[in-house]
Amino acid sequence: MVECLLPPLFWGLLMLTIQAHIPPLKPPNCVMGSTNSLCEKVQGGEEAMLFAGLYVVALGVGGIKGSLPPHGAEQFDETTQEGRNKRTEFFNYFVFSLSCGALFAVTFVVWIEDNKGWQWGLGVSTASILLSIPVFLLGSHKYRTKVPAGSPITPMFKVLMAAICNNYKSKSKNSSANAITSMPTSPSYTAEIGDLEQTNTARKAMTQDQTPPITQSLKCLNKALIEPAHPMLKCTIKEVEEVKLVLKIIPIFMSTIMLNCCLAQLSTFSVQQSATMNTNLGSFKVPPASLPVFPVLFIMILAPVYNHIILPFARKLTKTEMGITHLQRIGTGLFLSIVAMAVAALVETKRKETADKFGLLDSTKPLPITFLWVALQYLFLGSADLFTLAGMMEFFFTEAPLSMRSLATALSWASLAMGYFLSTVLVSIINKVTGDFGHTPWLLGSNLNHYHLERFYWLMCALSGINFVHYLLWANNYKYRY
Repeated sequence: MVECLLPPLFWGLLMLTIQAHIPPLKPPNCVMGSTNSLCEKVQGGEEAMLFAGLYVVALGVGGIKGSLPPHGAEQFDETTQEGRNKRTEFFNYFVFSLSCGALFAVTFVVWIEDNKGWQWGLGVSTASILLSIPVFLLGSHKYRTKVPAGSPITPMFKVLMAAICNNYKSKSKNSSANAITSMPTSPSYTAEIGDLEQTNTARKAMTQDQTPPITQSLKCLNKALIEPAHPMLKCTIKEVEEVKLVLKIIPIFMSTIMLNCCLAQLSTFSVQQSATMNTNLGSFKVPPASLPVFPVLFIMILAPVYNHIILPFARKLTKTEMGITHLQRIGTGLFLSIVAMAVAALVETKRKETADKFGLLDSTKPLPITFLWVALQYLFLGSADLFTLAGMMEFFFTEAPLSMRSLATALSWASLAMGYFLSTVLVSIINKVTGDFGHTPWLLGSNLNHYHLERFYWLMCALSGINFVHYLLWANNYKYRY
């Protein structure tokens, strides 16, 4: 799967590089400062090439991020404690590797784009992907691969549809119970459903010799086991129980969207904040777009510390295999996101007070305050991202059914996408509501000093707090598979 998605990513970046390099494929130069300072849009084939490149890149990145974590985790033997510890280490260093790439992007690539042009920055990215393809293929003869066996989504829709349809069937409770308890238990059928309700002993062999009982959680789905009106809706116990497992992790997934919404806000408004501040470090002027280097560096430091110091200490302290459970790790990240938004609000208040003190509220001159203040919120957010992202990927991988692990692991990135989308929606709603009440919108205008960004950050802090309480309610009632 991964090797199939690397070439589309390369071709997408190559298309964007070519368009950024060849003048006829680019939009006409903007005449800034004139009465019409808007750039003309690309049209026809140029527009098609631009969007084709963007969508092909999105396809490649989305596919790789969804398939690479489960592919890497599958390389370890989860029937042994050592293998499971190695898998935890893999997820930690997977996030570490992402941070290494991000560090390269926000420093070297940003510098090239600012000083040499977009075509050179995109060219470096294209060359990096091209080099990664043979590197990945070098280990292909040693990889443990899992052959796809149909779509994992199809059984989910089948079970849900069967449960809904059977719910409206005019059958007595006795006949329903008889239909469920009379499911076949032949050896072949037993082998099919044996990988459900696993215990620590059952980990050594992913199947069991006895048919597991139908669980009592989400009882409404048990109606899918009634003899259906159509043969295509016939469901097995395995399929029903797998759908239950997926539905149980959905509330945890929904609770992480708010964190990614905070990430989106800090990666946009924080860059604008730093652009109004003193970005000099000695004689070197730091580009505002390179501000995310701080959480990236912090993650690169914290990941090994967590893996080699914090986690072993937690295992000795709790005398448990995990030391820190997946849900505890996710919860830690969500709590740190609350702290990050509170710090962001305080820093923005200080920034505006400085602008007011020196009479620069209406000026575009850099404020006499260092941008390192903004870096504080990034440190908390970087640690929140490490705890939650790695914890989410391992939680979804271990708790999802075997046939749905890739799908479940991809939920981590779906949460990121939904968080960024929610970010856009929140900004639009805030501007609409604050503008309709006779005041200027909080987050609109040409001068950031006239924004009410600190109020927005406090609102995000409150929403994150509510989300954290919501998460605790689901996490406290969650029961691990193992």
